[in-house]
Amino acid sequence: MPAITLPDGSVRRFDDAVDGLEIARGIGTRLEKDAVAMRVDGELQDLTAKIERDARVAIVTRDSADGVELLRHDAAHVMAEAVKELYPETQVTIGPAIENGFYYDFARETPFTPEDLEKIEERMHEIVDRDEPIAREVWERDEAVEFFRSQGEEYKAEIIAGIPSDEPISLYRQGDFIDLCRGPHLPSTGRLGQAFKLTKLAGAYWRGDSRNEMLQRIYGTAWPDQKQLKTYLERLEEAERRDHRKLGRQMDLFHFQDEAVGAAFWHPKGWTLFQTLVGYLRERQQAAGFREVNTPELMDLALWQASGHWEAFGENMFTSRIEDDRILAVKPMNCPGHVQVFRNELRSYRDLPYRLAEFGKVHRYEPSGALHGLMRVRAFTQDDAHVFCTEEQITPESGAICNLLLGIYRDFGFDDVIIKFADRPERRVGDDAVWDRAEKALLDAMQSLGLEYQYNKGEGAFYGPKIEFVLRDAIGRDWQCGTLQVDLNLPARLGATYIGEDGGKHTPVLLHRAIFGSLERFIGILLEHYAGSLPLWLAPTQAVVATITSDADDYARQIVERMRAAGLRAETDTRNEKINYKVREHSLAKVPVLIAVGRNEVADETVSIRRLGQKGQRVVALAEAVTELHREAADRRR
Repeated sequence: MPAITLPDGSVRRFDDAVDGLEIARGIGTRLEKDAVAMRVDGELQDLTAKIERDARVAIVTRDSADGVELLRHDAAHVMAEAVKELYPETQVTIGPAIENGFYYDFARETPFTPEDLEKIEERMHEIVDRDEPIAREVWERDEAVEFFRSQGEEYKAEIIAGIPSDEPISLYRQGDFIDLCRGPHLPSTGRLGQAFKLTKLAGAYWRGDSRNEMLQRIYGTAWPDQKQLKTYLERLEEAERRDHRKLGRQMDLFHFQDEAVGAAFWHPKGWTLFQTLVGYLRERQQAAGFREVNTPELMDLALWQASGHWEAFGENMFTSRIEDDRILAVKPMNCPGHVQVFRNELRSYRDLPYRLAEFGKVHRYEPSGALHGLMRVRAFTQDDAHVFCTEEQITPESGAICNLLLGIYRDFGFDDVIIKFADRPERRVGDDAVWDRAEKALLDAMQSLGLEYQYNKGEGAFYGPKIEFVLRDAIGRDWQCGTLQVDLNLPARLGATYIGEDGGKHTPVLLHRAIFGSLERFIGILLEHYAGSLPLWLAPTQAVVATITSDADDYARQIVERMRAAGLRAETDTRNEKINYKVREHSLAKVPVLIAVGRNEVADETVSIRRLGQKGQRVVALAEAVTELHREAADRRR
């Protein structure tokens, strides 16, 4: 006679074993309709699982976080069932729920096409309409391996063979389709609902290893209702419109090619934008007391072994063997180089805090399938900085860095910044007493500034706690950019010391600080945040002076000379094209200001100003226009 304690504290007693559906039905018909799973003493289980003992039970509904993830997981299985019905020769491999959706990897000789996706999605809707019961079965290991091999499912058989011997082999049956899965799952396919959509095709290596065979991955999204699905698909369309790769082509900023996989070729306009960011940050961090350095891109492997990076990241580092079998490594990060600068001469406690910054080019191997424009590359520039300080200086230095980061983000129009605090992970170095002090120092810094933060338990670096800064862009996407990390490990590993007030040698604390993180990635974020319409101070070409008639060519050149003398980035367009054509072309290139001049403007020494994204134009005196644009370009606030 199990006694079931509900989240509100009430207790319901049942004569026999009871499942989640019966519990939900007893509470109310609406809850029964929305129920997708249950938590029994905190463990997520199938609604159809029998409860034979006293337990605390919470019904999971389709619009809860657990429920949405379950819907997406089941959508992957329904997709796999649809694929097997339509293309029986296909092998199914792995299909998890992911953020905003799901995917399944398939092994099939014939590539899937967009038309195939339409057929698969249509069959998925039919499977939902069938409302097939979904039931869990536990099989013997050998029986399960033999079953999947008999079905031609070699990948599933391989997965089962790798499951620890003390774990049950859990299969789920829906209709004629059987799949390996821990669960839980919905009670039936009908509970999935119709709010799903297949979104794209991609390639993926089996088990994520490039040495293995390439599989076909189908992505999809699933939501509790049609309204949420519609909202998400509209956001996807907006994200596609803002795709930085497409904007990069339109604005003539950069390109990628096979001869340098994962590294950007910056065009003149793109490099102007890049250097504008560098100049801005250089000015801000110099004012904050950071001194800029530059460290070698190639350093002896022994340094990376001593720092611990080779052990942790060696497989992602590029190396070069030179004479005498000496191995040099291309730096994947800047911190060991900064430690070398610090320890190059004897330091005193009076030198602390000692702040170093570098726009350091780093290289890290990323699988080709993971590369994504500027967002995921193999060669990028870090706006890295390090502060060598005492434990007592962690709080004030961290507070100053937090203020610096938030002020910089505001200048770029990111007012919605999520701050996350991550404390000690299970695998870490250093004594707990030292961790206690480091974590308290970081928390004290945030609390002294009145900053709200989220708590990421156990997500700190192995060498110390950290703060992460997540930017929310114009269409609600989150981008983790800035970090502040307390390092209790690296200075000691590399022999960095200072002479304390007591005359003895002490090991400094190292604060790692990044603001943009990767300049390449931050540019990609900016392009998508602004949909290419960058603020005037950031725009690589701030104004184009376009002529209406050839009579105005000389006047256009004079205007550009005056604008450049005022520090503005301006160009002429004196081509023999109609003005409407020029307007469209420069609007597509996201030039913020277009100045049109013809005979009337020449005679009156005026200009006709058109703003990107605005209707109409203004006619103003040339001197007034130059002054106005100069003042606006000097304002770095959005």
